[in-house]
Amino acid sequence: MAMSSTDPGEIRILIENGEYWLRNRGDTAMMGITVDRLREHWPAARIGMLTDQPRILRALLPAAEPICLGAGGQWGGGTTLDRILAPAAVQWRAATDGPKTALRGIRNSLRSDGEAGPPAAPPLPAAVADATLVLAQGGGYMTDVDQYQAHRTLDLLEYAQSQGVPTAMIGQGFGPIEDARLLERAAQVLPRVGFIGLREARRGPALLAGLGVAPERIMVTGDDAVEPAYLLRRPAIGHDLGICLRVAYYAQVGAAARGVLGQVVRTRAVAHNAALAPLVISEYEGEDRQCTLAVLAGAAHTRPIIGRGGTAAAVIGQVAGCRVVVTSAYHLAVFALAQGIPAIGLTVSRYYDDKFHGLAEMFGSGLRVVNLDADGLEHTLGNAIDELWEAAPALRDPLRRRAVEQIEAARAGMDRVYALAGES
Repeated sequence: MAMSSTDPGEIRILIENGEYWLRNRGDTAMMGITVDRLREHWPAARIGMLTDQPRILRALLPAAEPICLGAGGQWGGGTTLDRILAPAAVQWRAATDGPKTALRGIRNSLRSDGEAGPPAAPPLPAAVADATLVLAQGGGYMTDVDQYQAHRTLDLLEYAQSQGVPTAMIGQGFGPIEDARLLERAAQVLPRVGFIGLREARRGPALLAGLGVAPERIMVTGDDAVEPAYLLRRPAIGHDLGICLRVAYYAQVGAAARGVLGQVVRTRAVAHNAALAPLVISEYEGEDRQCTLAVLAGAAHTRPIIGRGGTAAAVIGQVAGCRVVVTSAYHLAVFALAQGIPAIGLTVSRYYDDKFHGLAEMFGSGLRVVNLDADGLEHTLGNAIDELWEAAPALRDPLRRRAVEQIEAARAGMDRVYALAGES
């Protein structure tokens, strides 16, 4: 059962984060600000983060406690040795890491194909029994394209509810969801979640209403990565053209579109006397690094790419040097817009249509959405870059004001999360 919250030293917050391998800088940025906010409110709380990489977690988020599902998911799962070896673990992974075909294959094999039934359920962490609150932190995993993580999250929330532990979700991007099994499962669990914070208003509220979630439990707060990016903004406007191309099972970009994209960004960079800055959010199999470098091949002037051990803050710093960002990675657009830098969101799927159009509604005219499969891509993309390049100085302050509004909303949402734990 949930522990009493009258003694702040007994508060234990268990966080489901959706990225146990810690290879996505958008996710680690959200993890970091979530831990910071919780620590500000409860300085003595134990904040447990579910992970498969305890030493990497210790290095990236020293204020969080690794909860290792493979070892039973107990509190205190991270060892003193993990803390000591954390910096070396990051360096070792950076030096030896490469495309993770095996990891991607495991993840894909566990996703439902819509015929064989729901994904195999992972074990539930023992830490739930002693938690004051179970918090599903931000991400775009409540969707058909990531059924393994969606079901894992729903199972965890349901288990916590059965133990009398309050549950909440923050910074969530919901949908698209059309899979009948996932819809049924979500309708069983989500109406009992105490608070759900959404990163956009385009799809999430209506989808949750259809699943039976009471409107008073829902709040649109914006993405949790807005605040860490905003905090690292620079006074002076940058002059680089940032670029990130992701090709993955949920974002298939054809060779012809990649060729046009490369030609356009290289040409427009020369026209604006700008360096092309390769920007990497995900280090999974070929998602960002390899595909982005291929687009830059033959460019007149490029910036160095970040190392595999680079942090989210380091990428945010690279973004700060840009005047415009072109990206098919959602969180790179968040990093840019939050600093007042306009962005172009590249999409080839309904999943990314919803992501980028939802983000555009949160930030206004500073984000253009371009479909890579549409006719006239060269003309559309080139014009979008030129127009945003010209408009960038005027867009800077309005975008930052939108960022501040979302930061305030996210913190108001966290007040509702704190209240849930106080009622346990």
